[in-house]
Amino acid sequence: MRQYDPDLTPPWKRQAPAPEVPAEPDLVVEEVTTGFCGAVIRCEKTAQGPTVTLEDRFGKHRVFPMEPRGFLLEGRAVTLVRPRAAPTGPRRTASGSLALPQARARVARAGRIYVEGRHDAELVERVWGDDLRIEGVVVEYLEGIDDLPAIVRDFSPGPDARLGVLVDHLVPGTKESRIAAEVTGEHVLIVGHPYIDVWEAVKPSSLGIPAWPTVPHGQDWKTGICRALGWPENTGAAWQRILSSVRSYKDLEPALLGRVEELIDHVTVGGPAGP
Repeated sequence: MRQYDPDLTPPWKRQAPAPEVPAEPDLVVEEVTTGFCGAVIRCEKTAQGPTVTLEDRFGKHRVFPMEPRGFLLEGRAVTLVRPRAAPTGPRRTASGSLALPQARARVARAGRIYVEGRHDAELVERVWGDDLRIEGVVVEYLEGIDDLPAIVRDFSPGPDARLGVLVDHLVPGTKESRIAAEVTGEHVLIVGHPYIDVWEAVKPSSLGIPAWPTVPHGQDWKTGICRALGWPENTGAAWQRILSSVRSYKDLEPALLGRVEELIDHVTVGGPAGP
C-alpha cells in the first residue's frame, strides 16, 4: 500500500498559516475552542510553553496556551506570539511626550478636566494618562453637558482651581455650542471637537475601515455604526474594539489631539501640583 506523503497534498487543500500577532497588552481576541473573549493582560513563559492571560468585560481572567491558530482577531484566525522586548533608549508616552524615568504621580491639583462621557475619559486616559499623572491632573466625565453652566458654577473655577471642558460635536448652530456659550470666565476653558461622538476621533485606518459610516437621522448613532460595519449591536463591545486599536496619539485625529493639549495646558497654568 502506498504511504501518504503530506508534501503531495494539493495546494488548494493546504491550510494557510495564520498570521502571527504580538500579544500586546489590551489586544482583544477570542480563544477558538472556548469562545472566551478578552483583552490581553500578560504573557508568561512556562515549562509547557508560552501562555497568555485574557480578561473579559466582567473582569474574569483565564490563561491559555499560545498555540498556532489558537485565537480569533476580528474574526480571523491568528497565532499569538510574545511581544518583542521594549527597545532601549528614551521611552515616549502614548501622547508622544518623553517619558521621565522613575517619575512619580503628583498629588492631584484642585483643577479638573471634564469630558462628556466615560468613553471620552477612557480615550484621554489611554493616550495622555502618563502625562496627566505626572502633572497631577484629574479627568472626570459628566454623562452629558445639559447642566454644564450649573456644574461650572458649582465648581467655582479660580486661579488655583482652573477648569477645562471637552465637548463633543462643538460646531456652530448645535445645542452643544449654545450651552457652551453660556459659560464664561477667565479660569474656565471650553473646547470641543467636530465629531458626533468621540468614537469618530479614532482614525478609520487604525481600525482597518475605509471611513466612519454615515448614520441616518433618527437612528441611534452608535447602534447605526455597529450595523453599518457589520459588528454585533453591542456598543460596549464595539467601544472596547475601538479603544484597543488606539496605541498612541498617531491613532487619533488632529482635531481631538489639539483640544486635549489645550485643556492640559490651561489646567496646569495655575502653579505646580504637590510632590
